[in-house]
Amino acid sequence: MSDLFKKAISLGLGLTVVSKEKIEKTVDDLVKRGELAPGESKALVERLMERGDEEQGQLKRVIHEQVKRVLQEVGVPSKDEVTSLEQRVALLEKKLAELNQSPQLQTDSSPAPLEVPPLKGNEIE
Repeated sequence: MSDLFKKAISLGLGLTVVSKEKIEKTVDDLVKRGELAPGESKALVERLMERGDEEQGQLKRVIHEQVKRVLQEVGVPSKDEVTSLEQRVALLEKKLAELNQSPQLQTDSSPAPLEVPPLKGNEIE
């Protein structure tokens, strides 16, 4: 039985895509052929399902890390970076709106033009 279990475990990532029904059918076939005791079939199905869940979790983690690495390499900002930028933009938009709505002081800060008297006859220009 342990040899059979080892063979099933060696399927590796194949278990991640196998449905419970397929595993049960395969185990039932093993029981019918006499390669597995009927009392062991339920335990084997449970172990294979657990192993499949573990494999699926590991596969998801590996894929997640690979995608994250590739996105960093090509310069795609992370979710946290985008959120931070969105908050900064919202704050700047709010400040801009406040500036546009507040009464602006109408002070003329430019100096008054100098009045120069017109030149007369012998004066140097």
